Amino acid sequence: MAGAPLEGRSALVTGAASPIGLGRAMTLALAGAGARVALVDRNGEWLERTLAEVRSLAGERRAVAILADVTDPAAAARAVQETICAFGALHILVNNAGTSPWAEGMAPEGKPGREAQFWEVSSEAWSRVVSVNVNGAFFMSRAAVQPMMAQRWGRIISVTTSLDTMYRKGMAPYGPSKAAHEAFVSVMAQELEGTGVTANVLTPGGISNTNLIPKDASEELRRAALSPEVMRAPVVWLSSAASAGFNGRRIIAARWDERLPLEERLAAASAPAAWPQLGAQSIRPPEE
Repeated sequence: MAGAPLEGRSALVTGAASPIGLGRAMTLALAGAGARVALVDRNGEWLERTLAEVRSLAGERRAVAILADVTDPAAAARAVQETICAFGALHILVNNAGTSPWAEGMAPEGKPGREAQFWEVSSEAWSRVVSVNVNGAFFMSRAAVQPMMAQRWGRIISVTTSLDTMYRKGMAPYGPSKAAHEAFVSVMAQELEGTGVTANVLTPGGISNTNLIPKDASEELRRAALSPEVMRAPVVWLSSAASAGFNGRRIIAARWDERLPLEERLAAASAPAAWPQLGAQSIRPPEE
């Protein structure tokens, strides 16, 4: 893969293995661009299948599978260490693992789709979604960032959701958990400024055809949903040397147009992560 933009880089993708997931699409894209990739997932059957697909594309030694649940801090640290042992370094972390009550089979009875009011959400469903979507991203980022800072090169890419999904009715706990994840990305980006490591958000830009769509969703909805393939080109750019200095931003994949010059592409597809455009609104003591 000489000349590939990610040649010599190693990536770890969480939630990498679902047959119709964003993670699978991004994993194949990274491998196709020359990266060695560690696939992390908690579904062993999916892992074996997707690992075989990646190895068929990139080569036997350019992909490894790691069975782990990102909600376990020890498992997150182990996944990072196994990646470094396999490839010698970790340069790219894609925080893609995510879930929802309907994906977990924990939606309120009779409301498997996005219809539950917050008071109908069980404590178990709330805790599980927050654990995966927020805690998992924290545990993985915390484990990965030290070796990245030591080598003064790294890319943390987090998959959140559309801003209006974060606060739309019927979307608790999924929407609020993704809002917390995005706020965490903004914090990371500020604290990583000048280290050679960046933190950014990548989101499809709307409902995407993955296993997070409720099982009772109509075929019409699935046909209208975005393909996971929209994530491929922007995740490669965010992972590459070309994105140096691009930090604390969000990219909407559906708006990413490779036909445009980079400056126009970024103007069309990117914005600040979280909500810094609202400005400072808290009353704070004067600086000494």
